[in-house]
Amino acid sequence: MNIKFDLFPQGKTKALTMSYDDGQIFDRRLVGIFNKYGIRGTFHLNSGTLGKEPFINAEEVAELYKGHEVSVHTKTHPFLNCIPVEAVAEEVIEDRKNLESLVGYPIRGMSYPYGVYNEDTIKTLEALGIQYSRTVNAHHDFRIPDNFLTWPATCHHSDNLIETGKRFLNYQYNGKLKLMYVWGHSFEFDRADNWDLIEDFCSMMSDKDEIWYATNIEVVRYVKALKALEFSAKGDIVYNPTAMSVWINVNGSAVEIKSGQIVKL
Repeated sequence: MNIKFDLFPQGKTKALTMSYDDGQIFDRRLVGIFNKYGIRGTFHLNSGTLGKEPFINAEEVAELYKGHEVSVHTKTHPFLNCIPVEAVAEEVIEDRKNLESLVGYPIRGMSYPYGVYNEDTIKTLEALGIQYSRTVNAHHDFRIPDNFLTWPATCHHSDNLIETGKRFLNYQYNGKLKLMYVWGHSFEFDRADNWDLIEDFCSMMSDKDEIWYATNIEVVRYVKALKALEFSAKGDIVYNPTAMSVWINVNGSAVEIKSGQIVKL
């Protein structure tokens, strides 16, 4: 029996997620573009800057990012490798508390301010219950990270975005989960006067049957649920102990394993 973990929800073969930092007023236009084309992603906010120029207001967070994910970017955007671990913990926890009070759901994701971190930072985030944190590194591939707390993106949006998107659409490597992960800051589109770049990309990527359009935390939770599956010694029986359905590839066919279900393959 040939079993592969290479399928996303509904048996889709690819996933796309976006990741944008800082929460400046230009997020309003970016969210509008995402919503227009059915693209979904995560917005990492500093709660300490909300309401200050040029950042969005706290009162609009819940409605603006509805259908997307709001995530931690620390309260005041410090260099996390240059402050005590106690201060790292405070920056993360206070940002979580403030943002969770606005959106009404638990926040377990993050991106590193300035992209900097060290081993102490990672250990602190693990202790605080953070499940992932995006770096500013890019691998130009479509793979799932080994460690979600040092999560590199596929590319920054200024790094051959359209060409990479075309390569992703044509990418047919079998046997592994295929994820395109784009990051950036919305103010960069305004600064470079190239809003057409993200509009063209979203138009090109939209409404594809094979793509799951997800937030960062949805990708993390799905992959963890997939890895939590329990198989019999012969590999012909599988149990899903998690609270969500997952899909696996069995002899070339998509098989759904529902929450709490035992399936004879």
